[in-house]
Amino acid sequence: MNQEIRRKLDRITNILFAGGVNNPITYIEQISYLIYLKLLDERESEIAIQQRLAATRAKSLYPEQAKRFRWFEWKGLSGEKLVKFVRDEVFPYMSSINSENQHIASYFRDAVLEINDPAVLKQVVDEIDEINFSKLGSDVKGDIYEYMLTYLNTMEGALLGQFRTPRQIRKMMVEIVDPDWRDTIYDPACGTAGFLIDALEFIMAKHSEKTIDVPIYGEEWLLKQYFNKQEAEVQLKFKEEDFSFDDDPKLRENFITELKKEVPNLMTYRKGNGDLIPDWGILEASIYGVDVSRQIMRIATMNMVLHGLMKANVKRGNTLSEMGGLTEEDLYRQYKVILSNPPFAGVLPKESIRENLPKNTKKSELLFLAVMMDSLVEGGICAVVVPEGLLFGSTNAHLELRVKLVEQFQLLSVISLPAGVFKPYAGVKTSILVFKKPFKEGLFEDKPATEKVWFYEIQNDGYDPDKITGGGRPETPDKNDIPDLIMQWNSYKKSNFKNPPGVEALSILEHGSEEPKCWWALVDKIAENDYNLSAGRYKPQITQKVNDEKPVDLIKNVIEIEKKITEQLYKLLNEIK
Repeated sequence: MNQEIRRKLDRITNILFAGGVNNPITYIEQISYLIYLKLLDERESEIAIQQRLAATRAKSLYPEQAKRFRWFEWKGLSGEKLVKFVRDEVFPYMSSINSENQHIASYFRDAVLEINDPAVLKQVVDEIDEINFSKLGSDVKGDIYEYMLTYLNTMEGALLGQFRTPRQIRKMMVEIVDPDWRDTIYDPACGTAGFLIDALEFIMAKHSEKTIDVPIYGEEWLLKQYFNKQEAEVQLKFKEEDFSFDDDPKLRENFITELKKEVPNLMTYRKGNGDLIPDWGILEASIYGVDVSRQIMRIATMNMVLHGLMKANVKRGNTLSEMGGLTEEDLYRQYKVILSNPPFAGVLPKESIRENLPKNTKKSELLFLAVMMDSLVEGGICAVVVPEGLLFGSTNAHLELRVKLVEQFQLLSVISLPAGVFKPYAGVKTSILVFKKPFKEGLFEDKPATEKVWFYEIQNDGYDPDKITGGGRPETPDKNDIPDLIMQWNSYKKSNFKNPPGVEALSILEHGSEEPKCWWALVDKIAENDYNLSAGRYKPQITQKVNDEKPVDLIKNVIEIEKKITEQLYKLLNEIK
């Protein structure tokens, strides 16, 4: 995304915020409506060109009697007439279009235009009209939406119950589960679809002829590093925003290579256009998400549309309830890959909880984990963020779920996250569970599916754990354990998860040993500890330095110390006299 588009998005934001649309969720939702209408208009123009060139009769979204609802036809309106037409005619039409475009009708169902100031709406329409989305790649369109979504990473967004899983954690989890284009991928509490988009980008990079390296901190950060390395006279002559790698990708590639030499722990990920994916239709139909909020569902849908998934499988509903608005097929479908960071704080009424879920708890974190366990196909893999209390809670519901996870599933790893990873929006300590559903023929009645559990303690995730500036944590690219974790995970995976890296749980290490980042525990050891899955419970200990002084020398030292204390006391006594 170039600086011109970035500045345009900033102008739109300022216009809306000044016009009273300053709730982050509403702001993104309203822009999403307008961007979608512009996208559909551009698609209609492309269909018309194809019809002329190939003499085809592709079905139009806007038949002759509905042409007036196209963006091109009404964008020139102004004043109250513009507001009324979009609100009272365009939105209702879009929600009622034919069954072939149900995904569009569903998106606009119950949609409400909340930009009521005619001048504000006109300015926003004019700004969006200048963006030709059809000439932008899905990566750039995706970057546009990602940039807008940063407004959810504000205290206001958190107060509204929405904060996004940090990018470095999402990218790490996606790399761990290693999805591919034929896999069905699911997030039962998808929010703005961050995990689903990251899974899509991972698959696209895996199947691209050419890829680029992207720092987890984004392009702006990269340009800032480049600008800061320029000579003083260059910095005086130009502004930081004048720099761009758009016209010189080789310069960008070389700069990242040099940066990685300077900062070996710099975390990056690969991006590509997915030109080698054999069947985009299969991939598009394989990504599923659910969220309980209709507003957030719309934002997730637009996020996926702008990343190239025009028929996004995102639905509004409650995954935990039979009465949550989902069909039986939606509730009981199974998937190859599950990625999620579900809400922790919710409590459901017992009567609304799904039949196949535990009856001895109403806690959403336990119910979501149970849903994910049930939703995996044999051979499927799940990575999920859970609150630390789930790993050692003593209630029957906690214990039964952990026993099931260890005995009936292959619990591959527990990854302990730093306490500040969700600051400033939440301070709860969390971990990631990674587990697979084994094939039935590989199970034995008298033997648990899990043999060993690998623990990794992330102490640094590339951001300062304590400081908060500008609504987020400052970058610390040199302090990041995630690249090491990925390297260790790949080694573990190569052994078919038989030989976890690190030392055995509760080992006693010699004084002077480096503090271990990872360790593993046999399932018997975990069973002995009431199936406690907290990484810290099994952390190896380093012996303290043994004092090897002779007893006579120790006594002499004590006498010398007491002598000094006595002298000080006499001195104090004389001063008092």
